[in-house]
Amino acid sequence: MSEGIFTLDAEVRTDLGKGASRRLRHEDKVPAVLYGLGKEAVSLTLSHNKVFQAQEFEAFYSHVLTLNVDGKKVEAVIKDMQRHPFKPRVTHLDFLRVDAKQALQTNVPLHFVNEEKAESIKTHGGHAEHHMVDVEISCLPADLPEFIEVDVSNVELGQTLHLSDIVLPEGVTSVELAKGEDHDLAVVTVKTAKGPSVESEEDDAEGEEAAAE
Repeated sequence: MSEGIFTLDAEVRTDLGKGASRRLRHEDKVPAVLYGLGKEAVSLTLSHNKVFQAQEFEAFYSHVLTLNVDGKKVEAVIKDMQRHPFKPRVTHLDFLRVDAKQALQTNVPLHFVNEEKAESIKTHGGHAEHHMVDVEISCLPADLPEFIEVDVSNVELGQTLHLSDIVLPEGVTSVELAKGEDHDLAVVTVKTAKGPSVESEEDDAEGEEAAAE
C-alpha cells in the first residue's frame, strides 16, 4: 500500500456556502472542514481524484493523515465523509486535528477471523452474525491501529462475544466500555442456521394438496 494515500494536499477556501461547494464539485474538488484541538475550524478544498483513490483503502479511515494546508503540514484523522447518493463521488469531508501527546477518539474497523475454523460453524452448521462492523476507541495517535481482529475460532453455538471479550492492542481502550459495564455491547454471535419451520412445511403440504385437487 502506498504511503501516498495518507498525504493530501489542501487549500484554504474563503468562498463558502452551498453555491460555492457546488462550484467546487463541478471543478472536481471536494469541500472539507478541519477542526479540533481548540483551534478555529478551517474550510478546505481538496482534489476529488486524490481523495477518491485514497478512500478506496480501508486504512485511510483509521490512519493519521498528513494534510499539506497551503504548505503547512497538519496531522488529522477522518471524522466524517459524505458521498453522493448514487454517483461515485465524495461530496464533503470532516477532518479532526490530532496531537501526538493527546489521546484521540475514533472508529476503527473490525476484522472477524477464523470463522471457517470454528467448530460451531464448520461442523455444527452455525453462522456468525456480526453486530458491529467497527468500534470506537481511544488512544494516542502513535498507537492507532488500522483494524482490530475478532477471533471467532472458539465461539460456540449460541455464544456471543462482547466488547470485553475483544483483545485490544496495547495503549488502546474501548470508549463504550469506559462508560461502564452496561455498555458491554454485543460484537458477534454464532447462531444456529434456521431450517424450514413446521408451519411453512404444513403450508407447503396444503398447497400441494390443493394443486392436486
